[in-house]
Amino acid sequence: MTFTTRPEIRGTTGVIASTHWLATMAGWRMFELGGNAFDAAVAAGFALQVVEPHQNGLGGDMPAVFYSARSGRAEVVCGQGVAPAAATLARFEALGLDLVPGTGLLAAVVPGAFDAWMLLLRDHGSLGLRQVLEPAIAYARDGFIVIPSLHTVIANMAALFTSEWPSSAAIHLEGGAAPAAGGLHRNPVLADTYARLLREGEAAGKGKREREIEGARRAFYEGFVAEAIDAFCRTTECLDATGRRHGALLIGDDMARWRAEYEAPATVEYAGFTVCKCGPWSQGPVMLQQLALLEGLDLGAMDPLGSDFVHAQVEAAKLAMADREAWYGDPAASQVPLDDLLSDAYNAERRALIGETASLEQRPGRPGGREPRLARLARLVADRTGGPRRDPAGVATSGVGEPNRALAGAANPMPLGPADGDTVHVDAADRHGNMISCMPSGGWLQASPAIPELGFCLGTRAQMFWLEDGLASSLRPGTRPRTTLSPGLALRDGAPVLAFGTPGGDQMDQWALTLFLRHVHHGFNLAEAVDAPMFHSEHFPSSFFPRKSRPGVLSVESRLPRATLDELARRGHRVEEVGDWALGRLTAVGRAAGTNGETILKAAAHPRFQQGYAVGR
Repeated sequence: MTFTTRPEIRGTTGVIASTHWLATMAGWRMFELGGNAFDAAVAAGFALQVVEPHQNGLGGDMPAVFYSARSGRAEVVCGQGVAPAAATLARFEALGLDLVPGTGLLAAVVPGAFDAWMLLLRDHGSLGLRQVLEPAIAYARDGFIVIPSLHTVIANMAALFTSEWPSSAAIHLEGGAAPAAGGLHRNPVLADTYARLLREGEAAGKGKREREIEGARRAFYEGFVAEAIDAFCRTTECLDATGRRHGALLIGDDMARWRAEYEAPATVEYAGFTVCKCGPWSQGPVMLQQLALLEGLDLGAMDPLGSDFVHAQVEAAKLAMADREAWYGDPAASQVPLDDLLSDAYNAERRALIGETASLEQRPGRPGGREPRLARLARLVADRTGGPRRDPAGVATSGVGEPNRALAGAANPMPLGPADGDTVHVDAADRHGNMISCMPSGGWLQASPAIPELGFCLGTRAQMFWLEDGLASSLRPGTRPRTTLSPGLALRDGAPVLAFGTPGGDQMDQWALTLFLRHVHHGFNLAEAVDAPMFHSEHFPSSFFPRKSRPGVLSVESRLPRATLDELARRGHRVEEVGDWALGRLTAVGRAAGTNGETILKAAAHPRFQQGYAVGR
């Protein structure tokens, strides 16, 4: 049984896989220069900000989970920035808002990606700042080939850029139009920003690698970058998803007070593996909860393309996602009962809720006897069609009962409503035993107006807070939004054997789980696991504005057998076929023993959309 269109890459020196071939090649260059997996990941991460600006940017976020051969342990680096000090529930109530808009400046949090990359480079890399930034600078200054999805996003935003966000038009439009797919596009302003960060870092470091990195960190969070962001946020109002113009709450002092940090991963033991994820400020524990629920089922005996296999995962996802809504948030501000959520006793009780037919309910649990609390919107019964509800005048609503005219296409043709971007992904491993999985996201070009002096925009991650008091993920100043970002790492006998992940928002820990299970239980190699038909549930409230849910909806790639799809429909799933190659942009790297006991490194990247590539030697 195979679905591969590409081989599983194998080597002994190093491997890297990412969602864009140019980023993969930037990372591979670091291996050729003598660098390690961390150097490769950092170079690829900066390159992705240039070549996939509709999926991530320098103003975005970046969590990673990794294993360091030097320390002998797995860790998480949290590059998820926090809400500004001025971002209070009272402030949004005064603005008359019950959701944080998905576009514009109100949803900006501290940009976290740059500091997370610098922390990894300083503490775990071996190359210098210049070496890891040179590919990104070259792509931005000399140009890169425009992929079709980038052209489409810019084309969809062109009217808004032209009329409302002129700084974005100056960077992303060519002659008033989107750059052509297959053509060359440049961002010289962003190239200048990278180059100045490099210059200021080198001036501060005077030839000392760690000092150069520290100098660049100061330049970003306390120097010229923070100053430009502060000035832009204090003086700019822009049209956003509310249909009105608002300014930002973020200021330079918010940036100066924040830095990326390390923390221990959340883990579960499953089928001889230790699976490592970010903590409950992310949705990473969702995959861990699904594994704990599925531990009691004989997945290995199920057809990996059959209805039992799909049904079990989807029903487990519904239960884990319901707990995400009730319990996940920044542990610095909320008491998240993660030990109870991952315990054998709790998951044995929850496993009994997985029936033979599809559940159409939201069923959060009671870990440790605690009573769950859901946001008001999460408790509402959503439209069974999954589309926006309509008021008597035909205006689309945001899902909270009040008309949101920014979502009404006839009233306003510009894309002011859901403009969530996607995400990118990088995995890397080296001969030294290092392995890392990175999930950069946010700061998409469609998120907010570009900052003219810097060539990038701020992210909109605060849209994932609820504007209700007393919830695990309520908006609180200085706290992390409960992000969807979820890189993955698996250990066996304490050593790293798999780093994996995929863009996809709420779907990340569904597609990544499917990859993992088919690899572990059914012997799919990495290429087979990323290529095989994917599926996901949309049953729960979206993490993105306007936070709608689609009860019972199961999206599937049409390559699943017809008998499987028919049986899933018979069981009550609302099956929606979305194309043969439409779900997920999975990448993975692995490590295994060769036939003679040598260490073999492996890698694969999905063929969907013809962007992701893996290389190794």
